[in-house]
Amino acid sequence: MSADTEIVAALRIEHRILIIRGQRVILDADLAALYGVPTKALNQAVKRNAARFPGDFVFQLTSNEKAELVTNCDHLAQLKFSKVLPFAFTEHGAIQASNVLASPQAVEMGVFVVRAFVRLRETLASTKELAKRLDELEARIERKLMTHDQAIAGILDAIRQLMAPPPEPAKKRPIGFVTQEEKPGKTK
Repeated sequence: MSADTEIVAALRIEHRILIIRGQRVILDADLAALYGVPTKALNQAVKRNAARFPGDFVFQLTSNEKAELVTNCDHLAQLKFSKVLPFAFTEHGAIQASNVLASPQAVEMGVFVVRAFVRLRETLASTKELAKRLDELEARIERKLMTHDQAIAGILDAIRQLMAPPPEPAKKRPIGFVTQEEKPGKTK
């Protein structure tokens, strides 16, 4: 397979990986299409080899989860009319399904499925690192803004004090000699 074909295959797979119940999974219909088998054949192989597929490898969706997927994912519109609930395969379940089917296409596509899951994991890790750095930057900016706010508040207080009218001067005592009769507040 050429490098361009591999990239196209990986991108095609990545768009089929969904997050359900907090796990990255690929639905049975998408996995069957990648492996070149009917969905029914994939699910029958999984049921025949149930011991190879514990709950953390594959799980069946609820009707509410199925309805939400049909609503949000255009490529899953055909599920709307299906009476059976689809299965969701985790990365390990997809690999195990490839091994159980053992067709040349399933084995070849199994490698691409694993690469797609790994690439998504790496993307998620880099996104978390970026989010952490953004949080640190935001905290640093917030601290700077707080010191700037305090400085601006101090400047505004100083301006208000300058704008306030001067206090009325206290009545000053007259200069010179004052007799008893002239003293204010004293009466004879």
